Amino acid sequence: MKIAVCVKAVPDAAAGRRIDPSTKRIDRSVELAISDFDTYAVEEALRLKEAGGDGEVVVVSMGPEKAMDALRKALAMGADRAVLITDPGLEGADLLGTARALAVAIERESADLVLFGQQSADGGGACLWSAVAERLRRPVISQVSELTNDGASVIGKRQTEFGYDTIRAPLPAVIAVSDAINTPRYPSLKGIMGAKKKPQDTLSAADVGGAAAAGTTVIALNPPPARGEARKIEDDGNAAEQIVEFLTEKRLV
Repeated sequence: MKIAVCVKAVPDAAAGRRIDPSTKRIDRSVELAISDFDTYAVEEALRLKEAGGDGEVVVVSMGPEKAMDALRKALAMGADRAVLITDPGLEGADLLGTARALAVAIERESADLVLFGQQSADGGGACLWSAVAERLRRPVISQVSELTNDGASVIGKRQTEFGYDTIRAPLPAVIAVSDAINTPRYPSLKGIMGAKKKPQDTLSAADVGGAAAAGTTVIALNPPPARGEARKIEDDGNAAEQIVEFLTEKRLV
């Protein structure tokens, strides 16, 4: 089985994350690292490959050229190849543009299964996997904490406020895994050295169907408004009455 894992290179938390005042976007000029959430998807892909005894795991990403350095961690963990979509014309692409580019790259790979982390460590939107699945016209299961494969379909288990859902989806499918699904392995020294020799391909905007849709333009960025009037209530047995009294004063009840 061929598994594609979509990962994102985000500003390394150790280097600090800040907003670029000129673009009003996250500053990506610092060192980049794979989003922590995506390492769970990489680990699960490797486990599925090892359980099946064969197959291929390819990591797919979109970002600046230096994002390939971050993708090498996935190669060091055990992934077989890396594919990076990078092009000046894709800079600042929004969700729809990113989904379109990733979907085309995945179609080129003819992957049986596509894995995502539940969200990215910088944007935290938790919906790119859904947009990619829509473009690929494939079934999708999110927040998966346990995943099995029977050859023709995948079975995902996820926790809800009412218990657990067990959902079966025919292959090919898209799965977004939660951080409860496994414990990502640490790359070994042998894996780190071997990662440098593994195939690392790049795709341009033309390779994924032309330039992405226009990205979102940030017009202004302002700090959150100051907190309104508040009152601290110590529970000495009549906290409920004090809360009701406060809300009544503000004509909220």
